[in-house]
Amino acid sequence: MENIENRPRFSSCRGVAFEISPPRASPFSIREPQPEAEGRWAWLANRSKVLSIPSASASFRRSVSRASSHFCDVEVDEEVNDENQEDGETDIEKQLQKTPPVAPVEATPVSTGEKKNNGRFYSRISIMLLDQGLFTVYKRLYALCITLNCVALVLAATGRFSYARGHATAFAIGNVLVTVLCRSEAFLRMVFWLAVKVLGHPFVPLHLKTATTSFLQCLGGVHSGCGVSAIAWLVYALVLTLQDRENTSSAIIGVASSILALLCLSALAAFPLVRHLHHNVFERTHRFTGWAALALLWAFVLLTASFDPISKSYDLQNGAVLVNKQEFWFTAATTILIILPWLTVRRVPVQVSTPSGHASLIKFDGGVKPGILGRISRAPLSEWHAFGIISDNGKTHMMLAGAVGDFTKGLVTHPPRHLWVRSLHFAGLPYLVNMYQKVLLVATGSGICVFLSHMLQQCAAEVYVVWVAKAVEQNFGEEIVKMVRGYPKEKVILHDTATMGRPNVGELSVKAAKKWGVEAVVVTSNPEGSRDVVNACKAAGLPAFGPIWDS
Repeated sequence: MENIENRPRFSSCRGVAFEISPPRASPFSIREPQPEAEGRWAWLANRSKVLSIPSASASFRRSVSRASSHFCDVEVDEEVNDENQEDGETDIEKQLQKTPPVAPVEATPVSTGEKKNNGRFYSRISIMLLDQGLFTVYKRLYALCITLNCVALVLAATGRFSYARGHATAFAIGNVLVTVLCRSEAFLRMVFWLAVKVLGHPFVPLHLKTATTSFLQCLGGVHSGCGVSAIAWLVYALVLTLQDRENTSSAIIGVASSILALLCLSALAAFPLVRHLHHNVFERTHRFTGWAALALLWAFVLLTASFDPISKSYDLQNGAVLVNKQEFWFTAATTILIILPWLTVRRVPVQVSTPSGHASLIKFDGGVKPGILGRISRAPLSEWHAFGIISDNGKTHMMLAGAVGDFTKGLVTHPPRHLWVRSLHFAGLPYLVNMYQKVLLVATGSGICVFLSHMLQQCAAEVYVVWVAKAVEQNFGEEIVKMVRGYPKEKVILHDTATMGRPNVGELSVKAAKKWGVEAVVVTSNPEGSRDVVNACKAAGLPAFGPIWDS
């Protein structure tokens, strides 16, 4: 039986996966190897080391890695994976060859299960607090939403905002609508497209572009802030209803209380620590409690619109009463936003090949623009897996998945002929590259997958690439290698950690950005790696963006 103590740890981020390495400087770092976990979606990193986040079958188990689907982790020992250089190296590449390898960090064995559990716990605290910072744009947006709603709530409770006092349920449902908007793939795809169209011109000030990028990347803060605010407004509305109990019905109170309980359950499941430790539990709880709350919300709107406090009866014959209520329109808009992605679900034919024994390359019909991500599933009501999309915008597009858990291993051992997809793809941070004129893309390991489309097809920005990885031809397959090597050599730096050692990726990124004179840097790496690159670039006066835990 394989020795679990010697097995590596992994995690992934929006279809990009990496091996885990605890931050050496962090007091919350993990040093011990952890047991293997089944994976949900991943990328190949090494023939003996693959990547993962928890799968559906492991919903009630802790992930061996930092259990968020929003992180991309790279192993410190062997560093980020990359590809061998070609001839015609740039000055930066030659300089890198002189960089001595960084000594690997050896894992310290842990003898007791208690220490391992504590290590996992503090690792997640490290990610949420230390690695992300206390005054990020995400947290500022969250605080802003909470503050504005609290001010309005206090004014309503003290009788200084009579409109809010008389429409407390409308404020609650309105916050729910904003919460759903911030997670609507259709709405965000439109917002991202509009941002690129409006701001993607040379005359637009760079600070406006970077501010917009930060805001769109951190919309999760608005989502969380309005979600909590919706609960507060619903509690206030329920208190007012109980104070005026003689003019309402038990059914209305019961439905409102049930909605409140479901929203509280959904919010608790989304608490950062719970979300990290049990990501699949969070996902399913969020989904099904949301659907149940929406159904009860319609019941609440119909009951309140039809209830006659004088006769203590319900009468919906007068439809004008219903359509004149703000709650009706807020609920209708919320319902449309939730249903819309499901209307795009299709069962499509796929071709699955295996560039190595531990990965599958999934090919679909139809081209896709750069910066777009997609979701696939074998059981659409159970689970969805997000992957970066590789496409030249021709007749096909691809996703690359490492064989880690039940889902991704099944793609290798039992390759499907059909998969369920959401034909409405969603935009992420890479899509905003089109807003700038010149951008440096920094990728470690399989993080290159979200940038390959920018290299394969013409996009609005002039793109330069730094890729730090290990043994690309062995780990990523000939087809991926050809894509990278087809890009102009003078715009690419490839650093092979197998032959050149681990570089200082932050320093490398700053040098490359200054050499090429880019407007912004976009990085896809693990939390520590992304933070180091972003901080190094910002210290040098360069705008830089990387994935956050709730992007």
